[in-house]
Amino acid sequence: MEFSPEHHQRPFIIPCLLLCSILRPSTRRQSSPVFPPGGGRRSCESPAAGMEAALASALAKEVLVKLASLLSEKHKLTKRLKDDIYSIHTELKMILSDMDEHLGDPRPSGPRVVSMEEMRDLAHDIEDCIDRFLPCAACEAEAAASFLHRFKKALSSNGSRFAKEIRALRDRVKVAHERRANYGLNGGGSSAGAGAGVAAPPATETHPVGIDKPKQELVDLLLGSKPRNLSVISIVGFGGSGKTTLTRAVYDCPAVALEFPARAWAKGSDHTDAPGLVNFICSELPTANNHSNDVLPTTKCLIVIDDINQQHWDHVKASFHGKIEGIIIVTTAFHSVANACRSGDGYIYKMSVLDAEVSKVLLMKRFSIHEFSPDMELGATAIVDKCDGLPLGLVSVAQFLLGEEMLTGSRCEEVCRILGHHMEVNAEFKKLQQVLVHNYISLSDYPLKTSLLYTSLFPNDRPIKKNTLIRRWIAEGYVQCGYKRSDLEVADDNFRKLVDRNIIRPIDASNNTKVKTCKTHGVMHEFLLHKSMSDNFISSLHDQNRSKCRHLFIQNPTSGSTLGPASNSVCGSGSEKLRARSLTIFGNAGDASSELCRCELLRVLDLEACSDLADGHLKDIHKLWHLKYLSLGGTVRNLPKNIDKLHCLETLDLRKSKIEILPVEVIGLPHLAHLFGKLKLGKKDLKVDELKKFLPKKCNLKTLAGFIADESPGFLQLMAHMKELKKVKIWCESTGTNNHIAEAVEKFAQRGMDTADVRSLSLDFGNSLGDFLDSIEKLCYLSSLKLRGGLSLLPHFVTSLCGLKELCLSSTNLAGEHLSNLCQMSGLLYLKLVEADLSGFTIKDKDFPSLLCLCLIVQTPALPKIREGALPRLVSLQLLCKDLVDLSGIEIKHHHYLQEVVLDSVVSTKTVEMWETAARNHPKRPKVMFLRRIDPSETESNVKYVATDGPIHEKAPSVELIQVQSA
Repeated sequence: MEFSPEHHQRPFIIPCLLLCSILRPSTRRQSSPVFPPGGGRRSCESPAAGMEAALASALAKEVLVKLASLLSEKHKLTKRLKDDIYSIHTELKMILSDMDEHLGDPRPSGPRVVSMEEMRDLAHDIEDCIDRFLPCAACEAEAAASFLHRFKKALSSNGSRFAKEIRALRDRVKVAHERRANYGLNGGGSSAGAGAGVAAPPATETHPVGIDKPKQELVDLLLGSKPRNLSVISIVGFGGSGKTTLTRAVYDCPAVALEFPARAWAKGSDHTDAPGLVNFICSELPTANNHSNDVLPTTKCLIVIDDINQQHWDHVKASFHGKIEGIIIVTTAFHSVANACRSGDGYIYKMSVLDAEVSKVLLMKRFSIHEFSPDMELGATAIVDKCDGLPLGLVSVAQFLLGEEMLTGSRCEEVCRILGHHMEVNAEFKKLQQVLVHNYISLSDYPLKTSLLYTSLFPNDRPIKKNTLIRRWIAEGYVQCGYKRSDLEVADDNFRKLVDRNIIRPIDASNNTKVKTCKTHGVMHEFLLHKSMSDNFISSLHDQNRSKCRHLFIQNPTSGSTLGPASNSVCGSGSEKLRARSLTIFGNAGDASSELCRCELLRVLDLEACSDLADGHLKDIHKLWHLKYLSLGGTVRNLPKNIDKLHCLETLDLRKSKIEILPVEVIGLPHLAHLFGKLKLGKKDLKVDELKKFLPKKCNLKTLAGFIADESPGFLQLMAHMKELKKVKIWCESTGTNNHIAEAVEKFAQRGMDTADVRSLSLDFGNSLGDFLDSIEKLCYLSSLKLRGGLSLLPHFVTSLCGLKELCLSSTNLAGEHLSNLCQMSGLLYLKLVEADLSGFTIKDKDFPSLLCLCLIVQTPALPKIREGALPRLVSLQLLCKDLVDLSGIEIKHHHYLQEVVLDSVVSTKTVEMWETAARNHPKRPKVMFLRRIDPSETESNVKYVATDGPIHEKAPSVELIQVQSA
């Protein structure tokens, strides 16, 4: 049913089709100083052309909500204004319904591309218009009267500025519809091949580099396998990482061919139907008869399925399990598929990128030279840095450069600066482009595509913090909430999908294996950056086209950066208005400090890495009414006045700043959900009743990490009124507040008893003891607890907690017999102990029956005694001690589910060899990994570790196989 003014009393639900094809990027640039067109080289028809219609509008959700709000009775629009809005809806629905049919067109026609660009621009203008005049949509009727009053006049008359803009937009949409009709763009079916996926390239490397060791490991596994029904080795990695090349090398090994008389190789992506794949495999096995799986080999079989999917595996497993003896090797880009393919004793092999040295060897082989000249060494370094160890990227760049009459280091650097452009237009990059485009267009929904594009805002040499990324996604509106799911849950799920596909790489996982920081593969980042900038999705604040862009940034790039030379000057006139929704500054802001208030619709302002903005530059920040995410850097010492005017603010991150005093009014912001820093309230001694008035009836604060509990109990008293609080971090500075801390902690933990939700508490006792926790007697609930500082005894509060899954104890100085009380915590999944000495701590048979990860960080190599039968479900064992000697009495053979052993990177070569030998002799072959201490001179317990390739003393290779067994 079409909408009409007569139906405005009914819920205004516009089909998602209305705006699903309006893309975030604005009009495509005709030229760009960052990506100049190349000349004289072969070009290819880029499949990326068909992606222009695939990037959906995460703004669809927001525009629909805002239009619905505009048409509700509370705004009391005139009939003419409502008619204009309905007219926009009807015209857009007709245009965009047709556009939606062509979203899968691999190569849309020129007029259609221009039309799509026009519609994107219109969509952004509609959103800008609504944002300028509509109050906070989330508040609805609950918004403060003073906040709504400023918009009342704008919406109440036909002659208002808002009404004029709506009429102008109505006319533009009508003209756009007529123009499409004139050019025959309305109606018609999709072009041939629309919607077809682009398969990853099947070609393998003729002379592979850097696979000798992994090949030998896999061959040893195959030759050492005992007769059994069927086992599976899953090889998982990003497209172009060498999965097929490695598998082919193993498959063609003469010793493997001798061991497995019956062999078959199948390409999963060549078979759309799973039964057809199984029939093909049967036809390849030597004893199969008439393409039927009724007659199967009786000898050991080796079956390879390259590029398998979940549907393939379900059918393969049903067809072969229990019927043949041998091994199946599968390759996939999905971690979830690799996990699903495991059997009771299956293996997962994770592909690693090539290190810099091996990458240069690959380039030398491609260039047919034995060594690089000093000049070419610089060029090779630029290529290696840009390709980030991805074999297909290195091969593609080398193939392109082979066409040069005289290859120099400067030419290599020049190509790397505009690599995204070359990947789009030159035929030598066709295979690489197919991989990258397929990774993008195969994403399940439009917000997920937009979220991936958003990662190109961040420099690829700077890892992205996962939680920062997903909070920014939410603030930008790129998360569409599912039924009974929060924005945070949906954003976290989207992040996991990108990690599952190996598009986003975890860099440093926390000790409980959760991803903390990440990055995209180098060539994927170049691809996304080029697309984003070409489509005006992101741009530098110094760019002349910045007024059309949704996301602006300032970076101080290196000489090899895609972004070109740095500039502190800002383009544009003083009256220019910017439509940007985010501004991110890395390094010096320069003149940009005067630009902030031109971005009147800004939602995200990230100054965490900004090195020159001071307090005075932020004095007018309260004018950014739509701001939802704000982070400040180390040059800011005080929050600007009137920051409590930022009505829509959801995240305030002050961790990198020098701000210590927080105005209590900030906590009263109605949408503030996440507050970070090490903060105190002002010295003014407010009474409890006075504190309450700063909190709305329903405080939205979920994360408070954290505050200093000093002689003023203000924060502790406020905690009692923060009903939505889920995560708290407290630094204890005064023993006089211990009773208040215990009371606040008890109330916070008791509220969890009703929800059984994620609830995290971190307490740093400082120089005092944490024994005051023993005063908590009531039953409490926490899912995660971190305690740092001295304890006389292990508090009963800890061992009696309901729902505790993660526990971290640091510098408690507890004796072994006290720590042994932890063993009764049967539901614990993760335990981290950071102590000087853990001698005397014994983990007995059947202790910690659920524990998956045990992390021990000690100064002396006095580790706990672990008896046989203890830790039966252990997956990760982390022993971080630089002076670790031998195996320290730990026998990993008793831990049947063990996947990894993690060591300090400075342990001796002898110790490394002993652990790797123990891993090889383990029935499940766990992976041996290494972590490097960030500051080796730091002796405090809050030292941090980051991942590294191997021991620092000697780059001994780590065991790359992760044994997986289903529980």
